[in-house]
Amino acid sequence: MSKTMKAAIFVEPGRIELADKPVPDVGPNDALVRITTTTICGTDVHILKGEYPVAKGLTVGHEPVGVIEKLGSAVRGYTEGQRVIAGAICPDFNSYAAQDGVPSQDGSYLVPQGLCGCHGYKATAGWRFGNLIDGTQAEYVLVPDAHANLAPIPDGLTDEQVLMCPDIMSTGFKGAENANIRIGDTVVVFAQGPIGLCATAGARLLGASTIIAVDGNDHRLGISKKMGADITLNYKTCDVVDEVMKLTGGRGADSSIEALGLQSTFESSLRVLKPGGTLSSLGVYSEDLTIPLSAFAAGLGDHRINTALCPGGKERMRRLMNVVASGRIDLGVMVTHHYKLENIVEAYELFSKQCDGVLKVAIKPA
Repeated sequence: MSKTMKAAIFVEPGRIELADKPVPDVGPNDALVRITTTTICGTDVHILKGEYPVAKGLTVGHEPVGVIEKLGSAVRGYTEGQRVIAGAICPDFNSYAAQDGVPSQDGSYLVPQGLCGCHGYKATAGWRFGNLIDGTQAEYVLVPDAHANLAPIPDGLTDEQVLMCPDIMSTGFKGAENANIRIGDTVVVFAQGPIGLCATAGARLLGASTIIAVDGNDHRLGISKKMGADITLNYKTCDVVDEVMKLTGGRGADSSIEALGLQSTFESSLRVLKPGGTLSSLGVYSEDLTIPLSAFAAGLGDHRINTALCPGGKERMRRLMNVVASGRIDLGVMVTHHYKLENIVEAYELFSKQCDGVLKVAIKPA
């Protein structure tokens, strides 16, 4: 095995480039995974644009599918050569947050002074890949706390079928779980990008009987029908809040899921709710949010607003892959483009500009 590898690194706002880096050394609790497929996330685009600060030279990416190349001496229950994934959030499950039942918040770490202008406390939760440690858009990635985070891929599943599990599927499903969906509910899902599509699928699996998908792209709205949407609304051609109220007889939706991260969608997600309804927020917001007085019923509406970060760990990944293996959902259709790692700058250009009907891009080092 070569001592160096190719990796996509953050250079400065507006520049992610391919560079040579040393292959990581493996500690006792680590696993070195040879990446066979990874992808680009919307959060990576926030990093590219400088909207979320990371260290210069950091390898970006947080969605690994690969093969165990080398195991740390303390890692048990896995074998070298085994196909695995690891969650985008990779907790060690030893923190107060993890033991309190919120492992995605496993360690809101202290960031060293001077890191991209940040100093002191930075709420990173359990997100380490491509944030605090080198990520997955490379030939190899070092998985920390491997015993807690490696999940074997079931036989018969392709890389593309499980590529959404580390982040997009886990996040979207958590959005549905946080929406307090009950059998027979009406749920409105704002934005039908990859996470919104997974939230739509999750709402269906949880028993919602009427799922209303909202987007400004008719192609994505078409895909949302395949994911479980019953009704689609293009916000460019209708007043979404009025339409939802008509569809519910003025009652309002039981739940809404906001999967974009804008003030406008957050506000609409609140306005469509019935009294006592739940807003599940998945968006990554880059500006302050304002809660309108009327939409919030002056604080008297018994509304709930739940936020979520992608749950990680091997048990979460096992459950998600079981759903894929069962045939109840096919997320492989979200992989619309394929690129070699050597062409990742071109892939970023496509994905960040949302050209050519892109949903997700499969990046393969070889």
